[in-house]
Amino acid sequence: MLIGVSDPVLAAPEGEEAALRAHSYRMAGDANRMRVVIEFDREPPLKWFLLRGPHRLVLDLPDTVFGFDSDALDPRGLITKVRYGKLGEGHSRVILASDGPFVVEKLALLENETSPGYRMVLDLVSGSERQFEEALADQAQITGSTTIAGDKRDRLAATQRVEEGGPFTVVIDPGHGGIDGGAEGANGTVEKELTLSFARELRKALEAKGGYEVIMTRDEDVFLRLDERVRIARQHEADLFISVHADTIRYRSIRGATVYTISEKASDEVARAAAERENESDSLAGVEVAEENREVAGILADLVRRETHGFSVSFARSLVSEFSETIELIKNPHRSAGFRVLRAPDVPSVLVELGYLSNPEDEALMLDGDWRKKAVTSIVEAVGGFAAATGKLRG
Repeated sequence: MLIGVSDPVLAAPEGEEAALRAHSYRMAGDANRMRVVIEFDREPPLKWFLLRGPHRLVLDLPDTVFGFDSDALDPRGLITKVRYGKLGEGHSRVILASDGPFVVEKLALLENETSPGYRMVLDLVSGSERQFEEALADQAQITGSTTIAGDKRDRLAATQRVEEGGPFTVVIDPGHGGIDGGAEGANGTVEKELTLSFARELRKALEAKGGYEVIMTRDEDVFLRLDERVRIARQHEADLFISVHADTIRYRSIRGATVYTISEKASDEVARAAAERENESDSLAGVEVAEENREVAGILADLVRRETHGFSVSFARSLVSEFSETIELIKNPHRSAGFRVLRAPDVPSVLVELGYLSNPEDEALMLDGDWRKKAVTSIVEAVGGFAAATGKLRG
């Protein structure tokens, strides 16, 4: 019988000392990427497969005695539930459930270097429904160990339609929301409200152009963790991710729009400080992230692929060029720093600071309908040029 995190740990039945022992379970990560490590007393003959409804990864083992710490099984990030236990005579199972699709990036059995036994290392990353369905279809053809719910032919046909071409997908991310209000202007403008209203105007303008699928990470006043925003972009296989913000800075004289891309090292002190403020959003809303980030520092070291980063930089430069014709820009308007919201490894991503709410002139402009129309038009033009260059834009 499988047990949940609230059930007692299974004890070794008398006379079954030879059973495999899984004596440690640990996991770390967030809604975009997770690493799971299970320690065994010896090399396990392990099989795995995927299930849907909900999205799950199943690990099949021989008769196993489990010694997991229940605290280590608490839901976090991509993994919403962990179950384990015996599954009939001579068989045991571990099930990891997620509330969204994922991709198995790595599953390896490694011999311990400094202690007896083996460890299973599993890396899961958020993915799209198409990717999960493709993995299920491949699994059914190769192993025959599972059956896809519903009509498999319909699902494969839907996958083929996606591959044959679709609209250029833009995910717009209105910064902050809910308990996290973001910055506040000298005259009372709240960043979360400004970014949401601007994002709605941008969505409307893109949809009016045609050829785009536009997704909003939020369309109401709700709190979203930074990793959840990244996850939404990946689930929709976005072609472009635009996070919209309006920050404050201690120098009230500084004003103008800025376009940020991600980098391990900040381009300057203003960019570094901006990334620190934005990355604190989760903590300010009561979400604990510090310990988790330290533990997975090695996993997240190379989150952005070189090609994706090049596309991000290309779009940022194009957007700066469009902005320069319509609205005021900060000096050196394309900057970079370690923004967590730009960490999708396969989605070109930028963070747009429309201006500084700490500057009364910027604050007034960001509330002005004519200024907003110019800013929206510039973004739409930049998106159009970028989409055309990829060959995906269809009129």
